[in-house]
Amino acid sequence: MRFLQELTTEGAEFFLKRVLKARHFRKAIVLGIAGLFLISVAQAVESNHSVDSLDDAQVQKALEAARANFLSSEQLEKAGQRALLQGLILQLGPGVSIVETDAKPETAAGFPFLAEILDGRAGYIRPGKLDSSALTQFETTLKNFGEKSLGAVILDLRGIPVEPGFDGSAEFAKRFCPKGGVLFTVQKPNAKQERIVTNDGAPVFEGVLVVLIDSDTQGQAEVLAATLRDNAKAMLVGAPTAGAAVEFADFPLGGGRSVRVAVSQASTPKSGGLFPKGVSPDIVVRFDRETRDKIFDQAGKEGVGRFAFDVDPPRLNEAALVANTNPEISGEASEKEAPTLRDTVLQRALDLVTAIGFFKK
Repeated sequence: MRFLQELTTEGAEFFLKRVLKARHFRKAIVLGIAGLFLISVAQAVESNHSVDSLDDAQVQKALEAARANFLSSEQLEKAGQRALLQGLILQLGPGVSIVETDAKPETAAGFPFLAEILDGRAGYIRPGKLDSSALTQFETTLKNFGEKSLGAVILDLRGIPVEPGFDGSAEFAKRFCPKGGVLFTVQKPNAKQERIVTNDGAPVFEGVLVVLIDSDTQGQAEVLAATLRDNAKAMLVGAPTAGAAVEFADFPLGGGRSVRVAVSQASTPKSGGLFPKGVSPDIVVRFDRETRDKIFDQAGKEGVGRFAFDVDPPRLNEAALVANTNPEISGEASEKEAPTLRDTVLQRALDLVTAIGFFKK
């Protein structure tokens, strides 16, 4: 919290004026102030309860007691401003933060677009990004899958870089969702600024849809995941998403600092607001980022199917006997052995596709 101590009083007051315009901050403000005031009087009041365990009436009483009885009103007023700022940041997580004014947001390079048919059962698509270029490839691939009568698509939304806005979420969702339905809503503090996003086109694919997600699925990608589950009956496999389906705005504080505030959030009709809870998968599969990225890198050269199926090693057979070789112990066998890397998230998705296909017969 060193950066809070360096902020001027004017900067903190400007921050408060901006932040207080956002929705859902009232409770966070109360808890933030109460929490840090109670630290000041903790030695005088014996209590085993955390601030979060207090109800609104108890919080108000604690504040009134501190304001009326603390030995220095001036010191209390100064501490109150910083307490409010610290409380907001602690309670609202990524929704409010202090950043360097000139700092450029970190952007991941992402992975290139990849599409593949897996064992004739499902079409796999990793868009890499949710931009217009990926959308063109995406739609062409879906039509190709349809021509091959594939009944299932696995959409991989892991590791997609964060981009501002939610236009990508809408355009990709339209390829799966029924025409005329509400995809999601973009909500701002002022209810009159609410924007409802609907599907104005017919879906390209209407078969079984499985979406892969993880903690790096955020922003547009997690809005897309929730929208597809609500509107296209998609099953989600993987880990909970980041809970960052918001748009941010930066407001300068002076001294090279700015406050970054979440000014709008996306919500779906069934899932509700996605910030800060994120999207929970239907089937939980934990998978570390390092292994995922290794597979993503190699899949671009060797195909993703190599990491989704277990391949039996070569066995001694009649042809090997005629050739006087033993593939079970030769160097040739070790070269053809299946890789040790396995995408267990994708494997569970394929299992799901197989199970759904079985019950549909």
